[in-house]
Amino acid sequence: MATAKKKPTIVLSPSRDIPFNQLVLSQSNVRRIKAGVSIEELAEDIARRGILQGLTVRPVIDEAGAETGMFEVPAGGRRFRALELLVKQKRLAKSAPVPCVVREGGIAEEDSLAENVQRAPLHPLDQFRAFLTLREKGQAEEEIAATFFVSVNVVKQRLKLASVSPALLDVYAEDGMTLAQLEAFTVSGDHERQEQVFERLKTSYDKSAHTIRRMLTEGAIRGSDKRAQFIGIDAYVEAGGTVLRDLFEGDDGGWLQHVPLVEQMVASKLRTESEAIATEGWKWTEVAPDFAYGHTYGLRRLHGEPVPLTAEEEATRDALKAEFDRMVAEHEGADELPDEVDERLGELETALEAFGERPLSFDLEEIARAGAFISIAGDGRLRVDRGYVRPEDEAPLASEADASDGKLTSEGSPTGVVPDAADGANDEATTEPEEDEGLSPISDRLMTELTAHRTLGLRHALGEHPDVAFRAALHALTLKVFYQYGSDSCLELDLKTVSFGTQAPGLNDSVSAEAIRARHENWAKALPKASTNLWDALGDWDTDSRAALFAHVVSLSVNAVHEAWNRRPRALAHADKLAEAVDLDMAPRWKPTVDTFLGRVTKARILQAVVEAKGQRVADRIGHLKKGDMATEAETLLADIGWLPEPLRAPVQATELAVAPSDADVEETAGAEGETTVAEDDRVADDDDVAKMTIAAE
Repeated sequence: MATAKKKPTIVLSPSRDIPFNQLVLSQSNVRRIKAGVSIEELAEDIARRGILQGLTVRPVIDEAGAETGMFEVPAGGRRFRALELLVKQKRLAKSAPVPCVVREGGIAEEDSLAENVQRAPLHPLDQFRAFLTLREKGQAEEEIAATFFVSVNVVKQRLKLASVSPALLDVYAEDGMTLAQLEAFTVSGDHERQEQVFERLKTSYDKSAHTIRRMLTEGAIRGSDKRAQFIGIDAYVEAGGTVLRDLFEGDDGGWLQHVPLVEQMVASKLRTESEAIATEGWKWTEVAPDFAYGHTYGLRRLHGEPVPLTAEEEATRDALKAEFDRMVAEHEGADELPDEVDERLGELETALEAFGERPLSFDLEEIARAGAFISIAGDGRLRVDRGYVRPEDEAPLASEADASDGKLTSEGSPTGVVPDAADGANDEATTEPEEDEGLSPISDRLMTELTAHRTLGLRHALGEHPDVAFRAALHALTLKVFYQYGSDSCLELDLKTVSFGTQAPGLNDSVSAEAIRARHENWAKALPKASTNLWDALGDWDTDSRAALFAHVVSLSVNAVHEAWNRRPRALAHADKLAEAVDLDMAPRWKPTVDTFLGRVTKARILQAVVEAKGQRVADRIGHLKKGDMATEAETLLADIGWLPEPLRAPVQATELAVAPSDADVEETAGAEGETTVAEDDRVADDDDVAKMTIAAE
């Protein structure tokens, strides 16, 4: 009976300790390129915990085929170099025994290649969990970082990854998500919230890390928000608030999760600040985190005088200016400033600018009838706009003389008496005075006739002097904008400024609003305090300065707002021509977001926007989503590409990108049960727009 042939028994290579000075590095080692941990770091690790894996060696044979007593190292070259470095540093004896596996036969290059290729790298998740285990055993983050030669921030990142929901870690272990996606989930420490977002992600077109971060932080307040900057993130945390942080990307200070706490702290701090400002004697103060754009329209602004510098402040300013000039002179012509010099110059510029922004002092009588608006500036600083007088708080117009003397008031009427042109009962005002021996005043009737002739003469002469006409118009309009009384000019010009009855999201802190506000304040500082000095001041200015002021004043009269109750097609058509003339580009001034546009229009319009910006194929990928999710996805798709809705486009651009409305824009059947149809959405949006676009035009 035949017996089965036995498989050869596997014989493992023997292991033994070989003195280090009997080892040499083999030229058969396939590793040529440096990768992974450096030799220095590996040497430190061996010195700390010993060698964890022996070297693979082969006997060195002489020409006669006899062993020489030396051994070459074809596999384990990095460990050999690390041991060699320790010997050179005299931290390891030359004859120190090294655990080795002695190989005989075969090809040396195979040993080297097999050791590197057959070795499976450690899965990142295993490393994350190993770091977590070490910390649970009492090792500090700094100690773990030193042990594995990584930064403390890397350890914190690994520990943060290990703290993600176990369910999501299992998905990551099975390659169900990328490392970048897992990093995004660390923004929130709430496992339930993480899992909810992961479920939403399954039906989302955009599964990017950015989208995950946005979903996890919905409703939270950015650390860069002016409210967060105003109260201070540290104070918010001390009050019990939670900050969501991102250890893997810049997060601008994170996200403040407890919004009611933020609002409470903002209101409390504003109230405290307003109480301090009220002690200055203002009649009233109004407090809000933000005011609607144009909230000061119709109010007179007081002209305060900057508080003069004290002798000590002047000396400080002069010293800072001298230091600034010296540093600029020393580094003039340098291609790049050293970091410390650049930082110091920035500090000096900030300090010098502070001296130029002196607080204003006002007359005590004016303070008693004026007030201040207290809010938060765009950069989080307290913003106080002092010196606004309401019409009802204005002092009565002072007469030129006492009423008992029968003289005219500043408006040309006796005190307390308003002439009635239709009455005709005042014979003294309509008949010529009788002759007498004294010099009597010219009658009102004759004065009217004479000045009528003068008025026509002025009109004719002014029409032949464009430069004077420009100055006169500028004078009249500037009075309307910057001063209380417009009657200081004989020109019957008027200038209306639109106040916005409905505050569009972010309008008061928009790029345009900030620029207009800064420009207006600069002109207010440049103009004379008294309106009676304005004509002469304008005459002293150069042509460019007058033209720049004229442009600013006229710009405040622009009204290109669509009003559902006030159809002005020709005016809006002129606005298009004006926009074309100034080459207006709204892309840097407005961004399409859920709040500003996408969440307030129909699904069809959202898809139309994506088609225009990204194409039909991209739009089709989000077409199945509900309106809220579609608006959110569209915001990501349209971010930072300059897309604008039709009312904000330049006329030429609007013509080029015009898209005919599809049938879906008129009617769309309901999708999932309970989902509002597009036709219904459109009706709601239109009704909402009618209510929100109502403005007060003065």
